[in-house]
Amino acid sequence: MNKTIRIGTRESQLALWQANTVKELLSQNGYNAELVLIKSEGDIDLKTPLYELGVQGIFTRALDIALLSDEIDIAVHSMKDVPTIMAKGIVQAAVLPRASHKDLLVLKSGVSVQDLTTFEKLSNLSGSKVIATSSIRRKAQWLNRYPNDQIENLRGNVNTRLRKVAESDWHGAIFAAAGLERIGLRPENAVELDWMLPAPAQGAIIVVSKESNIYCMEACAHFHDMNTALCTAIERDFLRALLGGCSTPISALAEVEGHEVVFRGNILSRDGKQKKEVIKTAVISEAMNLGNIAAQELLADGGQEILNGIRNEN
Repeated sequence: MNKTIRIGTRESQLALWQANTVKELLSQNGYNAELVLIKSEGDIDLKTPLYELGVQGIFTRALDIALLSDEIDIAVHSMKDVPTIMAKGIVQAAVLPRASHKDLLVLKSGVSVQDLTTFEKLSNLSGSKVIATSSIRRKAQWLNRYPNDQIENLRGNVNTRLRKVAESDWHGAIFAAAGLERIGLRPENAVELDWMLPAPAQGAIIVVSKESNIYCMEACAHFHDMNTALCTAIERDFLRALLGGCSTPISALAEVEGHEVVFRGNILSRDGKQKKEVIKTAVISEAMNLGNIAAQELLADGGQEILNGIRNEN
């Protein structure tokens, strides 16, 4: 096992944490590895809202190219950033155990958790709160719950976004809990949004390689987590069946509970005024197609009308 596995990663603190985690897992199983830093389009354009960039895989495409051109052997991604249909020749090598799937509201400095009751009451006043996020999913769910609030665009890596919140006059901003917690940056006054469904595969890390690279596939199999792989596959099937991209407010969460998988999913209009949701349960052995079944049920129950409305806006 003398071959050194080249791990492709973005340069952000979170991406480096994820890549170093995989490097350590490889080392624990007797494999040598090194990091190769690659800048993605999503890191270069930090102003345009993600849903306006018009491409899928904005954070993964540069790494896909590096994989296919043999500049790297594997790539590590936040799984929610990976298109549901990967580039030809690239396959999933491993899925790590999932961290928190939740979204967090990071409050403006000076606002404490104890102030939340007052904070939520402000929503009864027209245009009373300003919340920042670049996610069309988070925006739609927030406006569905707090229709009088304003949403501001917030781009950049975790550190950049936290700094912008501190320097702005916003009331708060929404972040993925896993991202902040992995690099030790979760603020004390951050509040878990238990009512907000996550993006499909949020909180999960995926390792990908070329399909032909048997050495790397075998190396990564040592730390592949079956339950996380099943749940994220269900969520991504739901997203794919709805033909959802970054411009469509689609949320999904599958969780193993005992011998069953419980799935919850929804779709909203971009302004949050329309919402359809679905809940499905299946025993683990029969759960693989749960995402597709839930998607078809949701479409038949009014989801198709919401989807048509979103397409007509484009």
